[in-house]
Amino acid sequence: MQKISVVIICKDEEEEIGRTIQSLAGLTDDIVVLDNGSTDNTKNIVRDLGARLEEESWEGFGKTKNKATRFAKYDWILNLDADESIDGELKNSLLNLPLQDDDEVFEIKFKNFLGDTYLRFGEWGNDRHIRLFNRRKVNWNEAIVHEGLIFAPGIRIKKLKGFVLHYTVKNKAEFAGKTLKYGLLNAEKYAREGKRSSWLRVYLAPVFTFLKYYVFKLGFLDGRAGFICAKMSSYYTHIKYARLLELNKAKQNKI
Repeated sequence: MQKISVVIICKDEEEEIGRTIQSLAGLTDDIVVLDNGSTDNTKNIVRDLGARLEEESWEGFGKTKNKATRFAKYDWILNLDADESIDGELKNSLLNLPLQDDDEVFEIKFKNFLGDTYLRFGEWGNDRHIRLFNRRKVNWNEAIVHEGLIFAPGIRIKKLKGFVLHYTVKNKAEFAGKTLKYGLLNAEKYAREGKRSSWLRVYLAPVFTFLKYYVFKLGFLDGRAGFICAKMSSYYTHIKYARLLELNKAKQNKI
């Protein structure tokens, strides 16, 4: 066992949370799941698998992740989403870490899946994120979406062997729903930051987004799944800038 706290935030993840918790068996005695109002069987699954269930209201991704981190038993935090499990190689890497230097953070490679298809190219290919850190030196910013980590001076990035297995969505309908949700949230974030949209961005940026991920980042090599992902990225870009344009106009009309 390692002195690592695994921290997960979730809501209505009964189909994924069990696989995630089971992949962590033997790694730590502290798996914290912060639930934000699940109405399905998520909370029962968490309890049955021996993880520690906490419940709090949703305040956006950054603030909610920071709340979850405060429940942790240990200072070393492995942050996962409810649909992210770890493979055996990553578990071994984590078990063998000395965890003696608080100024180190650890970057982990991801394998992203659309349904059962592993996405090797496009936006989801060659994906990696910093997910292991010491909370005394690192924490999340307070962004409502696309949150990021804030590092103390002197932080050094190390790489771990193994993968986080990210089961992004099961089908196109779920993908479209998540894309709409995140597009709208990011538009609100941009509006708060004073960013502007335009008709050119609403209609041209999605085209460039599709070409970037499907052609230039070789998404076509993932077949039908690669096409779907590029189309959804294009849709996300359109929703984000269309909603931001609405918010810009609403703000201007109030002046």
